[in-house]
Amino acid sequence: MQFSELNFLLQLVKMRLLTHNMLSCNISGVTKGFPLELEVENFVTKEVPFNADFLKHMFPKIEWKALHDAAKKMDDNDLPEQADASMLENDDFLHKFHHALLELHLEEGALICPETGRQFPVNKGIPIMLLHEDEV
Repeated sequence: MQFSELNFLLQLVKMRLLTHNMLSCNISGVTKGFPLELEVENFVTKEVPFNADFLKHMFPKIEWKALHDAAKKMDDNDLPEQADASMLENDDFLHKFHHALLELHLEEGALICPETGRQFPVNKGIPIMLLHEDEV
């Protein structure tokens, strides 16, 4: 694998709030593994090209409260507490949604299972979700 391919793959798993919104705790027996709580030690903002069509396509797949609460943990208070599809026609809303979903990156911290309290570290933007033997 060449360096550019590896770099591309690493960018896919970086801890954006989009990634956070899709992850859950997979410990055996856990029934409430979503949303994972965020423990933020360090986050960065990385500019990403704006794509309204992508946002409109992703909106129904996003658990809004989880996104809203995660964005607040990263000092982004611009998202409304509730959102519906009619808001996708508002350019200001789309830009705020874009910023929270794609431009906020958790660099260092942890993802915490809401049921067990188990912490999954995030190092250099990569979530480490490996389970221990007794959790499988």
